[in-house]
Order: sequence, then C-alpha cells, then structure tokens
Amino acid sequence: MKAINQLKTFQRILDEYPADTPLGKFLPGFYRQNKQMGSTDRRVAGRLVYNYFRLGRALPNLPADERLMVAELLCNTHTNSFLQHFKPEWAACVGFTIDEKISLIKSIYPDFKLEGVFPWVAQLSNGIDRDAFLKSFFIQPDLYIRVSKGFEAQVKAELNKAQVIFKDEGNGCLSLPNGTRLDAIFSKKHWFEVQDYSSQQTAQFFKPHKWDSWWDACAASGGKSLLLHSLQPDIKLVVSDIRESILSNLDERFQQAGILKYQKKLLDLTESNEQLLYNYEFDGIILDAPCSGSGTWGRTPEMISQFDQHRTDFFKRLQQSIIPNVTKHLKPGAPIIYITCSAFKAENEDAVDFMVNELGLKLEETQVLKGYERKADTMFVARLTSK
Repeated sequence: MKAINQLKTFQRILDEYPADTPLGKFLPGFYRQNKQMGSTDRRVAGRLVYNYFRLGRALPNLPADERLMVAELLCNTHTNSFLQHFKPEWAACVGFTIDEKISLIKSIYPDFKLEGVFPWVAQLSNGIDRDAFLKSFFIQPDLYIRVSKGFEAQVKAELNKAQVIFKDEGNGCLSLPNGTRLDAIFSKKHWFEVQDYSSQQTAQFFKPHKWDSWWDACAASGGKSLLLHSLQPDIKLVVSDIRESILSNLDERFQQAGILKYQKKLLDLTESNEQLLYNYEFDGIILDAPCSGSGTWGRTPEMISQFDQHRTDFFKRLQQSIIPNVTKHLKPGAPIIYITCSAFKAENEDAVDFMVNELGLKLEETQVLKGYERKADTMFVARLTSK
C-alpha cells in the first residue's frame, strides 16, 4: 500500500510540475501544500522524481510509471521497497553494474539507447568520453565544499562529530554526500564555501600576482572571486553582474569571507560600458560566461527534458556579444580566464576560436574539467592573453 501511495504522489508531482521551473524550487512548495507528508515521504518523492528525470529523453513513448521503474533500476545501487513492490525481479538486479543494467533494459525495451538520455552527444566538447558522460546522469553528484585556510581541523572535527562520511580531495576540497545539511552542522559559515570540485579547479588557471587589478565580469554570487582572493588576498577586485539581487548575495558572502575592499558594478556586458569602466584596465579578467549549464544537469536533470538545441545558438551569440566588451579592458599581455559550466562545443571551443581568430587573443591553455568522472560538474576553462 505504501508503494502505491508513493507512486500516486509521484504522478501528482509530475502532473503539477511546471516545466519552466527548477525542480529544486517547485518541490519545497509542493511539500508545504501537502503538510501531511512526513520527512520519509518527502525524501522518497524527491528521489523518485529526480530519478525519473535522470532518464532524460530515453524511451519517450513509455508511460511515466514504466519510465520511472527503468530509472529506479538504473539510478539505485541498493534495493528499496518501492522497486521491490512493483518490480521484484528488477530489485534483485539492483546491485548489477551499470552496463549490466543497461543490457537488461535493452533486452526488455529494444528501443532503449544510452544516447537517448542526452541526444546531443555530437555537439559535446572535444575530449569528453560520451559513454561515461551519459552514464553519469544516473548518479547523483556529490556535495563539495572548499575549506577556508586555517579551518581544516575544525571542519573535519564537526563533520566527524555529526557522523558525516567525507573524502579529502586535496587543496582544502572535501566531498560529502549530496543532501548533507551543512546548516545543521556548522554555526560558523566563514569556515568553508560550498563550491563544486570542478569550479574549484578553475583556480589553477588564474595565476594572480600581488597588487594586480582583476575583474570578475559575470560574478554572480562571487564564487570565482572568492577563489581568486584565496590565492592572492592583495589584489584589487572589481565585480559585476547584470542582476542586482544576486550582487546582494555576493555582498553577504564577501562579508563572511572577510573581503571588505572591492568595487561592485551593475553592468549589461552586451552593451559598451565605457562610462562606467572609463580608463579601467585589468591585469586579469574572469569571464564565467552565461551558458546552457549542461555540465551541471546531473544536479538538475529536469533540464534535459526542457532543453532545446537552439539554446546553444542563443548562448553562442550572447557570449560573442559579451566577449569584445570585456576583453578590450585587458592590459597588453594580460589574461582572460574564460569559464563555462557547459559540455557543448558551441559554448566552449567556439568561443575560444572567436577570441583567437576575431579578436587576436593568444590561447595559452584550455581544458575540459571532467566532473562526470568524480560525481561533480563538467566545466570548460581556457586561459587566453591579449597581444
């Protein structure tokens, strides 16, 4: 009976879910409207819905409940009462390897194709292992934090006290189980920053010097600026974004991190900002460019179902309208660090080609950060310098 009710709740969520809303924002509202749901009910409902969307666009003609059963087999490594109730013969196979599970699904549904999960593999950036990338959608990414210097012992002690299993990834990076309630464990927010592993690795491309002047052009809530500041606290920092509300969040994060001296500007980078940036020249620029976010869809798998391939063309045009307005503020020989959380070539290598061929920048190094290999986001980073 419990499994049947769980299936009914899943179907209600699917019926009420508006496709243009992040699932992570919709579910809390749904739970508030259904206060009879206990914590276990909410946890199971969330798992079922997220796993359903992890199937992406595979087997589109199957009824939703059948697609859910396929997703439950592919996404779980331990048996559960839900799958045991509806598909006991599949529940017995839940410990199989992912390749064995895929073979089993194909024997039952010959139309199943792995590339059907994410049908844009031909547009992926160079160097991405397509099969590994596709299979990563069946695994929930980890939660990563970057520990502030000097607080490693305190953070680990609190995690041990709370009996949270974690892994030290090096350089102050810890991986934790997704869903770990950090706010219930830590009262000292300045001890760490929540930041994905791949995002932390972009710091290797910054290479700032003391007293440099740097611009974080699409700063959002300031994650890359915090990374930059951790490498070189004596830089002169300018941060900008088109969204005033998100810059307010940046102020809060900077205050917690002890960053007090910086300039903040509200800028639309698709337009010339000569009046606001008159005579500004920078020793380095970070451009965490707007993109599809396809490298993060392991965390937001509902995006696979909502995505339209034409969106990459939109972001490609947007990026190429932004880049000239940013790079013209580089000092001669200074670097721009171009970053996306996209797996698409159109938003990654094509932008680099544009900067090299159209703007005359020199490419120093570029890398796809293969988060799919370690339950993290997949990102792209390139370091170019002005001539």
